[in-house]
Amino acid sequence: MAEQQLIGALEAGGTKMVCATGYADGTVLERKQIATTTPQETVEAVNAWFADKGIAALGIGAFGPTAVNPASPQYGKILETPKTAWRYFDLLGTIQNELNIPCGYDTDVNVACLGEVTFGCAKGLTDVVYLTIGTGVGAGVLSGGKLVHGMMHPEAGHILVTRDPRDTIGEHSACPFHDNCLEGLIAGPGVKKRWDGKSAGDMADDPEAMDLLAGYLAQALMTYTLCYAPQKIIIGGGVAGAFATFAPELRRRFAAHALPTCRDVRIEAASLGNQAAMYGCAYEALRLRDAAGK
Repeated sequence: MAEQQLIGALEAGGTKMVCATGYADGTVLERKQIATTTPQETVEAVNAWFADKGIAALGIGAFGPTAVNPASPQYGKILETPKTAWRYFDLLGTIQNELNIPCGYDTDVNVACLGEVTFGCAKGLTDVVYLTIGTGVGAGVLSGGKLVHGMMHPEAGHILVTRDPRDTIGEHSACPFHDNCLEGLIAGPGVKKRWDGKSAGDMADDPEAMDLLAGYLAQALMTYTLCYAPQKIIIGGGVAGAFATFAPELRRRFAAHALPTCRDVRIEAASLGNQAAMYGCAYEALRLRDAAGK
């Protein structure tokens, strides 16, 4: 039966590749982590792991920036990443040509959004923003039941926010492109720059620190709400671990910024934790398998 066919999921991250096989109900059968080194070494190891698994399709969620528009000649390639060896590497093509099975391809944060919608706290919803906050800030957007793609995938982590006059980060944020974008001010490098190498988790007991981060995040969530009209906004990544600490202030700040018609948007921590992208990849593989009539 199709429900018992194995499918594959690959979360292709900048530091590690997470490979898994499982079934349509979300059951994970096997799982393996492979360090992300050079493209050739890494993808050879990934292909070798999947080669004898008998999977019917594979869903891939890749680190970015990457080309996710199937009509683009760059589709499936990693683009202008700081990991210079990976620039313009054909990740999708190299895997698909070797495994010879249907392979779906999207960003890691888009598939994380898809994972929460399919198996997690946004199940049944049609309009969702999934924001991951770690070493960077990325957003996956589901609108009208479909993941948002355009010329590129959304780069919503780089929206500009208004600086808090109390901020001690200095003239320049941690983003090489913008001094006042969300990523530069609240992602890991910005937090460490401001607080002498400490992480957001280290600062969880500091009310002023949580207030500062919540203020920046509330500004961004207001903008996402005005642009995407989501039913729910999900916070994932490393900062999600401190969500319970800053959530009350975040929601208060959000309500203060938001239009009256937007204040009922639900803001929650990711329910699937760091498994969200894996579940999203699995769902993409299921869709491909079913489309192929297998």
